Amino acid sequence: MESSKFAFEIEFFADLHKRMPRDLKVAAILAQLYTESGKVEEGLKIDRKLVRLCPEDPTVHYNLGCSLALKGRKNEAVKAIRHAISLGYRDYDWMSKDPDLAELQTYPAFCSLLQAIKHD
Repeated sequence: MESSKFAFEIEFFADLHKRMPRDLKVAAILAQLYTESGKVEEGLKIDRKLVRLCPEDPTVHYNLGCSLALKGRKNEAVKAIRHAISLGYRDYDWMSKDPDLAELQTYPAFCSLLQAIKHD
């Protein structure tokens, strides 16, 4: 997607994030905007920060896995998603079709992980 489409929102939430760096909702929105606009590296940085701030939140670990997958870091992505699952993330249907995880759909470690939760 074209980043100019998100320019206003990114600028707005980046400014909020600078003023309120520990606001989890602002950080999560900013990470999503970065990722959707193709600024995956910036989104990954925010996702890593969210994992540090919310180490027990399965969704932030899942989102980290998505960002890592988009960067082509398959092993790290599976590790993050595995951790999200250990914390309670169980949305098999979404994981099996999440476009952010498209690169993992044939990756053996991810396929094994999906099979394991499919039968939970």
